Amino acid sequence: MKFLRHLAGYLPVNIASGIAAFGGVYVFTRLLSPEEYGRYALMVSVMALVHTLSLTPAESAAFRFAGQAEAEGQQPNHFRTILSLTGRSLLVTLALILLLALAFRDMPEYLKILPWLAVLMPLSTVIQIALESHRAQQSVGRYALVESMRLLIGFVLGAGLAWQTGFGAASPFIGLVIVCGVLALSEGGWLRRQMRSGVILTEKRRAYLRYGIPIAMALILDIILSAADRFIIAWFLGEAAVGEYTAGYGVADKTVLLICAWAAMAGAPLVMAAYEEKGPAAAAQEATGLIRTLLLLGVPAAAGLALVARPLAEAMIGEAVRDGAMQIIPWIAFAGLLNGLTLHYAASVFHLTHRTALLAALMCVPACTNIALNFLFIPAYGLMGAVAATLISYALGLTVLLAMGRARIPLPLPLTDLVKVSLAALAMWPVIALLPDWGSWLELFIKAGAGGVVYIGVALLLDAGAARSFVREKLASNRKMST
Repeated sequence: MKFLRHLAGYLPVNIASGIAAFGGVYVFTRLLSPEEYGRYALMVSVMALVHTLSLTPAESAAFRFAGQAEAEGQQPNHFRTILSLTGRSLLVTLALILLLALAFRDMPEYLKILPWLAVLMPLSTVIQIALESHRAQQSVGRYALVESMRLLIGFVLGAGLAWQTGFGAASPFIGLVIVCGVLALSEGGWLRRQMRSGVILTEKRRAYLRYGIPIAMALILDIILSAADRFIIAWFLGEAAVGEYTAGYGVADKTVLLICAWAAMAGAPLVMAAYEEKGPAAAAQEATGLIRTLLLLGVPAAAGLALVARPLAEAMIGEAVRDGAMQIIPWIAFAGLLNGLTLHYAASVFHLTHRTALLAALMCVPACTNIALNFLFIPAYGLMGAVAATLISYALGLTVLLAMGRARIPLPLPLTDLVKVSLAALAMWPVIALLPDWGSWLELFIKAGAGGVVYIGVALLLDAGAARSFVREKLASNRKMST
């Protein structure tokens, strides 16, 4: 029941994420040239690398150790130690920004974007530490409000700047700087209140680093896994090709990842609480609801995107980058599902057991495979070569993490549910195939709606992913609230 309440509570965040993600593709592929859009995509990846390398250790520790600090009555010390670690981490961020400035000294179009990243990252990390703390404390409402505002207002401001100014590829970053500047005031004030009367615990800070640095390394490898292909595409095929690839990737991968993240937002704190209170067996039992929901929502999302790739591209993506994007959407949708299961399910074992160094080592396998395959496939097959490398690497990463993680926490692998969910998703295909090709938005809405109705009906009939139990619990919850 608590899982369902959390799932509903985090829904606004995922709606906001969807609007920002899809709106970004729709607006920026039309307002920016293919080269500018490709430049923007590359700088998003650069920002993610810098932020993860320098600031993720503190952010991840803010979430993982919040419950332990609360149980020990050490919350003020926890927050003051986290913010002390963040201050030191920002020095690393500054050093990396200066190195980037040196690297971009002969690339003025990239150099114009860099100052906005330098301002954005410290503002963003203050907000992110507060958000991770809200999530760990299961303060769903505040998390949803702050994150939704950051996503929606940042997108609207960035779109307005791209439309009305000459900032070009820097516009989305400037929009985020403005909204994060405002939100950092409120969330920074909240953090100051939490750490009042607290002291910096040097040993705790070291423990947070020991936990967080391997997570940062693992996430860096995941970013390499998901973004290295863009730099290799730029090298072999040019910035415009990066724009095509990013547009298709942004529509397909982001959709499935948002759905997986939604389930994880609701389920991960419950799995962590079960592990802390009762141990691995209880965590595995709690994870059953998480994996069933991931499959129940993620598989039809990937299949549906593959089935409506053409009208989706016509509706969402600017004409200048549409053709290449349309080709990759079906395959990237399933790559996104593999990535979502890896990040939000298979990797959770290593976070819970503090085996983050092992997680980082294991992520080297798919990351190195991805880079090697991209160099092999892109010159021969173009954008589809990058797609093939991504699919193979994500499948390898998921397999390795699941295999190595089961010795520590036996996370359930509900193969029966997977088969039922896959059959329900497959049932969408003949219905969508028989509908006429009206084109663009009309075709997208009708085919997506028809496919969704068919999937829900067959999923309930087969009880795929415990769908009937899910509906019964939701109805019971609604009746209880109404009385």
